[in-house]
Amino acid sequence: MPVISRFYGLLIKMFFIPAEHNPPHIHAIYGEYSGIIDIKTQKMLAGDLPQKALALVQEWAKLHKSELLQMWDTQEIHELPPLV
Repeated sequence: MPVISRFYGLLIKMFFIPAEHNPPHIHAIYGEYSGIIDIKTQKMLAGDLPQKALALVQEWAKLHKSELLQMWDTQEIHELPPLV
């Protein structure tokens, strides 16, 4: 699973397999915690990310929503800048 960004101890990843398609989402990993975040709504679909880590991922995903959706649609993944 390619890493899209890293910030504040978080790894953001995206990958494509038939079972992983809808809705468009990213995977966030923070130590032993992980979460699946909907790109369009920034809501956690599954996982156990602490609230503070989730808030950082949601803020980052909102900033990069159009780029993330484009990556999802084209399956051309590239790194995005971290949250600063």
